[in-house]
Formats: sequence, structure tokens, C-alpha cells
Amino acid sequence: MTDYEESVAFLGTWGPFQRRVLFLLCLIAVPSGYNILSVIFLLATPPHHCYIPTESNLSQEWIEASIPVQQVAGLPERSSCSRYELDLVQNLSALGTRSGLGLKQEGCKDGWTYSTEHFQSTVVTEFNLVCGDQWKQPLSSLVYFLGGLSGCLASGPISDRFGRKPVLFGAIVILSTFTCAVAFAPSWPVSTVIFFMMGLGQIASYIVVFVLGSEILTGRTRVFYSNLCLPFAYVFGMMMLPCSAYLVGHWRHLSLIMAVPGLASIPLCWLIPESSRWLVSRGRLQEAELRLRSAALENRVKAPDVIFPESQKGNSLSFPDLLRTQNIRAITIMLFSLNMSYFGMQFNMTGLSGNPFLNYVLVSGVEFLAFAASWLVVRSFPRRPSFICFTLLGSLALLLIQITLSLRSITLSLVMLGKFGILAGISVLYIFTGELSPTVIRNTALSSCASFSRVGCCVSPYLLQLVVISQYLPWIIVGSLSLLSGFICFFLPETFRQPLPDTIQQMRRVQRSVCGATSHSLKSANVENRAPPGFYFDCRFTGSHVSLLGFTEAAQSSEVRRYG
Repeated sequence: MTDYEESVAFLGTWGPFQRRVLFLLCLIAVPSGYNILSVIFLLATPPHHCYIPTESNLSQEWIEASIPVQQVAGLPERSSCSRYELDLVQNLSALGTRSGLGLKQEGCKDGWTYSTEHFQSTVVTEFNLVCGDQWKQPLSSLVYFLGGLSGCLASGPISDRFGRKPVLFGAIVILSTFTCAVAFAPSWPVSTVIFFMMGLGQIASYIVVFVLGSEILTGRTRVFYSNLCLPFAYVFGMMMLPCSAYLVGHWRHLSLIMAVPGLASIPLCWLIPESSRWLVSRGRLQEAELRLRSAALENRVKAPDVIFPESQKGNSLSFPDLLRTQNIRAITIMLFSLNMSYFGMQFNMTGLSGNPFLNYVLVSGVEFLAFAASWLVVRSFPRRPSFICFTLLGSLALLLIQITLSLRSITLSLVMLGKFGILAGISVLYIFTGELSPTVIRNTALSSCASFSRVGCCVSPYLLQLVVISQYLPWIIVGSLSLLSGFICFFLPETFRQPLPDTIQQMRRVQRSVCGATSHSLKSANVENRAPPGFYFDCRFTGSHVSLLGFTEAAQSSEVRRYG
């Protein structure tokens, strides 16, 4: 395969074509962010207690007295799942005495009364997923993330085989359709099945829009898109959710509103181009050249007579081919660890006291800072030290929580700092994964790695259960997982300012490249030794060894990589 980025250099990196594609792809990312944590509001469990029928003829004072008070975390709280026997309460009410209260309790035989302070209705309140059926609520969340896991596994190979664009809009259609459908779910089992399909469409659409933009855009524009514009659009969608949930208290109405951004994105199908890089990897050079010449007209630049002088169709590959490389094995472990840490914190912070909508907005606001910081760093600094510094910051903050757990304000600050570091690290890691993965299987690589991150999402809520062993244990595990990711990063090659690999062979060559990891040193050598114009300080690969060649002219083979 020819060097794709050299072949399309005539387009430039920031013309009308690139600006249009960047803007449209960011719009398409909003529905995915809007839905990522929708289960937090759709499956919210408001305060509740046993319902006392009006036929009991009890006064409001006796109704309140019929609910036992229990100690929760050292504080008195009305029982959510029991009441004093109604016949006993009625007899005591008739006698005008409360001396018998506290003798015998019963379950909520007549249902529950739910607080409407924040939510008019949720899936939990409509289908009574509390007390004996409380296990159904986290199961629904688990099924939603399992849908995301399935979307990761399915979308990658399909996208690498049939194209980025059809999979992207197919995922958006699935997401929008089933988000609408959940509003009409007649029962909990039906709603759970629909949650699975929502999760499938949500993650598939985000991964493909990330890959599509990374392949269409080049140079600094690609970093600008992947690390700032796309994440900001995604977080903007996340912040739309609590605003919508605050204005629309009923979960069925909220579901219909959540489908609107996805439905509005479908007409953009005619404005978004297919990835020319992917077309070249499949040997479809005529289609790729047609799209690039159209982009050249839009940018008002002249395309060469022959853009791709030779054709070499990429082989049919699968994820096992990638597992044979050290890079992807390391990245899968890193993504699993970081996402378990991130979602473990996310679910824990949504349980903070106070207004849940405001809490969600504040938590999401940290993500703007994390993505902005990661973009500022990766545009000027190598990937490995950037990732290691962010994850080290996050892990240290989380490990320090065990010292400050009794100080709420300091603990909250450390949790937010830990989330900042981990999320910035995840942002850098996605860039890293895209730059290490070859075009012929890039979407499979990203979606397969994201599959492991979804496994981390599914496991993360259960980290909170470890508090029964020790209140420090969940934070120690979360911080240690982040620290593990930073350590593994030492074994990855550097990709800073390197062209994207198009084949497995190029990917392995980058993995072996010591020169790639020391490009800044070689550039400094060129400057300090005052290399003549047209000459470069070169290195040559011979097996696993690297030889410095000093000042030479242009490279004569693909084994020589230049830095100047």
C-alpha cells in the first residue's frame, strides 16, 4: 500500500472540506453522549415507603407513625420496605394510643409511595423495582452495558469489511429507534431488552465516528478533532441529559426527547463522505480518488493526475491477528483498568447528596477540563509521557483518599482530581490506539479494545460492594488499576508525529522502531550538527538493531526513516 498521507498531502489539513467534515462529525457524536448514562435517570430510585390505603381511614399523623424508623449510616431514616401491621395501627388509632407500635412489622402489601421531589416517574417507580425486586434495577443497567459490549464486538469487523459510513448511520438508527421504543415498553422485561439495543447503538456510533474522523483528517487537525472537538461534542450531549430530565420528569417523555438528536442526525448521511483511507485499504482506488478530487475542488487546490500510483489491497484480517502484537494486548489491559476506574467513580458520584441533576452537570464539567488538557498536551508532547503523567496524577489522587476519607470536602476534591487524570489518560489512549492500529483493521482494533473497556464498565458497579470488607478497599483498587495502566504504557512504542500505519507490517515496524521513540533526539541532532539542506540524520533497521547513519541524503528504501 502506498503512503496514504503523502498521497493526500495536496489537500492540506485545514481547508473548507476538513472544517465541514469536522463540524458534521461532531454533530453526529452528540446523540451518543446524550445516551451514554441515560440509565442513571431512567432507572433512578427516588425515596419511597410503604403505601397506606385511603380505606384505612387513618389520619396523616397515624400514616406517618405506621412507617418504622431505622438507623442508616448512623442517621434515622424511614423504612423503605416495611410498615407496622395495618390492623394493629388501625386498632391503636381507634384507641388513641401508640403503646403497641414497634411490636410487629409487615411488607409493603399495598405497594409504595414514591417521592416526586426530583422525578415524577421512572422505570423503577412504574414497575416497582424496589425491595424484593430491587435486583432488577442494577440488572437493567448491566444489560445496557452488555449491549455496549456487543456493539463493540460487532461494529468493528463489520465496519472494516463494509465501510465506516454504513455502520455509523446504522448504529444511529438503532439507537434512535430503540430509544423511542423504550417509551412504549409495557413491562420491565421488555424495557430491559430495549436497553440492550440502546447500549449496542450508543457505543457503536461513537467508535465509528471516532475512526471515520481520524481517517479523513490528517496532521494537527486529526489531533484537534480526536482530542478536543469530538470529546467536547460528546460531553455537550452528556450535559443535555440532566437538563432534559429536569424539565421532563416522566421517564417515557424523556425517552422520546432523547431520540430527537439521533433522528435529526440521519439526514447528514448524504453530507458525510466515506473514509478514502479505508477505500484504499480495500483496493477501491477509483472511489477513493473520486472523493479526494471532490474534496480538492472544495478546498480549491489542484489534485495530481494520479493520486495513488499503485494498488495493494489489504488482506482480510481479524482481531486474533492483532492479538499477536504486543501493542494491542497492552492497550486492552490498559482500557479495561481505566474504564473500571472511571465508571466506578461515575456511579459512586451520582449517589452524592443534593440535587442529582446539578451533581451530574458538575461531574460532566470535569470532563471538559480533562479533554481540553489532554488536547493541549498531545498536540505538542509525545503520547507515552503524556499518558503516564495523567494516569499517575489520577492514581495518586485516588490512593490518597484513604487518608482523607473522613474529610468530605477534601475527599470530593481528590475524587474529582482522580477522575480528571483518568479521563485525560483515556483520551490520550484512544489517540494512541488509533495511531498504532493499521487502516485495514483500525475499527476492529478500536472496537475490540473498547469491548474490554465495556467489561470494565460492567464490573465497576460491583467495586462499591467491597466497602463491606473495608471502606478503603474500593479506592485502593481503583487507584491501583490506574497505576497499572501507566506502568504498562512503558512497553508501547511512541507514535508522536508518525504517519498512521496502513498494514500489519507497518504496525510491527513501528513497534520495533527505536528511532520512532527518539525522534526528538534525532531532530535535535540535525539542528545541533547543522545538517545541510536536503540531508538528514538517519537510522537504519537491521533485524532488532538500529544503526545511526549520520548525515545522508533521502532514504533509498523503506528501512530508512528520516528525521529533519
